[in-house]
Amino acid sequence: MTETYLQAFAADATVPAEAVPGWLEALRKAGIERFAAVGFPGLKDEDWRFTPVAPIARTPFAPARPPAAPVERAALEPFLFGHPEWATLVFVNGRYAPELSTRPALPGGAEVLSLAEAVESRGELLAAHVGRHALAETTPFAALNQAFARDGAVVWVPAGVELAHPIHLVFVASADAGGTVTHPRNLLVVERGARAAVVESYVSLGGEGSYFTNTVTEVAVGRGAWLEHARIQREGDQAFHLGYTHVDQDQDSHYRSFTLAMGALLARHNLHARLNAPHVETLLYGLALTRGDQLADNHTAIFHDHPHCNSWEVYKSILDDRSRGVFNGKVFVTPEAQKTDAKQTNRNLLLSPDAKVDTKPQLEIFADDVRCTHGATVGQIDEIAYFYLQSRGIPRERAQTMLTCAFAAEVVDEIAIPPVREYLTRLVTERLGGDR
Repeated sequence: MTETYLQAFAADATVPAEAVPGWLEALRKAGIERFAAVGFPGLKDEDWRFTPVAPIARTPFAPARPPAAPVERAALEPFLFGHPEWATLVFVNGRYAPELSTRPALPGGAEVLSLAEAVESRGELLAAHVGRHALAETTPFAALNQAFARDGAVVWVPAGVELAHPIHLVFVASADAGGTVTHPRNLLVVERGARAAVVESYVSLGGEGSYFTNTVTEVAVGRGAWLEHARIQREGDQAFHLGYTHVDQDQDSHYRSFTLAMGALLARHNLHARLNAPHVETLLYGLALTRGDQLADNHTAIFHDHPHCNSWEVYKSILDDRSRGVFNGKVFVTPEAQKTDAKQTNRNLLLSPDAKVDTKPQLEIFADDVRCTHGATVGQIDEIAYFYLQSRGIPRERAQTMLTCAFAAEVVDEIAIPPVREYLTRLVTERLGGDR
């Protein structure tokens, strides 16, 4: 179905040509040219051999349309955190919905706006960043996003500004989104010495039929800046979700990420972090909860290009029924990156004999004065642990819930935003124990 997207690009008239800056038009053309050259990945592609995207490739998804009935704010409440003082941007079927959003004034001139608005008012900022971090050459879907991105969120925190409250970006698929595709494009810029927390949520309001979310988020963390970044994927049961996040960090910066994948029939997230200067810290945590026939794939890459940098990565999966998990984590250490301290861990818990996980932690080290470790485990709950709890009067099903929640808590507890941590603790507990 590559031809379907080529035809859609040729026929796309949603944005008048005169309203598109030259740099953006060039990016879009470069994106579709790259996608035309490589097409959809197949099982012979090493990075995709455990994640078959043929169902996406053979489905002629149409560009998303506005919902037939307006989305009420009450329908969004289960996905929000109950803090009206937070800046919250809501996008429905890929388009900014101002009537559902909350945009309080932010300190120090910081801004949260839609990509469509930013093209008009922050063109210089966009030109300096969009397409400069997440490159179209990284994956075919990044190229597809670059070609078709029309809206998304832009967060800009000027130098020295500290935001008191997190920013929440909510991408909603309406109940009638079946058969459509969206390509959200987000940009997070936290300049020198600034501090911010951003939450991305991808959710569904129900409905039947599959839809496709293909999203890219570019992140620039300036010198001495801090960014706490949470990503929550709760798409519909028949949805396809492909995401790519690329982070560029400057000297003395701190980036902490938490990724939760618990929705979609097929979901994949590529998270790349490039440590562009000395004394950078990168912390990546992730949790995937799968059941039924779900497939959740996390691909990470950390690029240590300079000395005296630290990275810490812990990803976990809990798989039930016939579901599948994929983890591929790469850490690259260049010859210049002496005094690197990098740790990578992947742990997987199988709740069913039919569940399966493919895990591949990787280290590529070209420096000699480093401390780098990696490891992966796949297993079931120890029967001794069951016996210990059952001998104290706890039924086996309740014991399983307790043990799986404890397994998940190691990464959920690392979320640095208290309301998000508390919310996701409840959400994960309900998912792991609510059906039992």
